[in-house]
Amino acid sequence: MTQPDQHPNISGGSPFALLTRREHDVMLCVTQGMPNKLIGDNLGISQRTVEIHRANVFRKLRLRNAVELTNYVWQHRVDA
Repeated sequence: MTQPDQHPNISGGSPFALLTRREHDVMLCVTQGMPNKLIGDNLGISQRTVEIHRANVFRKLRLRNAVELTNYVWQHRVDA
């Protein structure tokens, strides 16, 4: 079990492996500062679906907001 201050991962692998492909896509858009409506339009999904994916990303990575997510992605050098 992970400690509360640690980010989850799979057998020592990338914590981003926990994300679905669509969650990963939404994550990258969020880190670029895109609003949910624009993310939905670009990905061909509803704004509500974007909100759900976004919440899943924050939950899975144990982050609270887009600033934390952006910093976390930058630290881990996630590519598109």
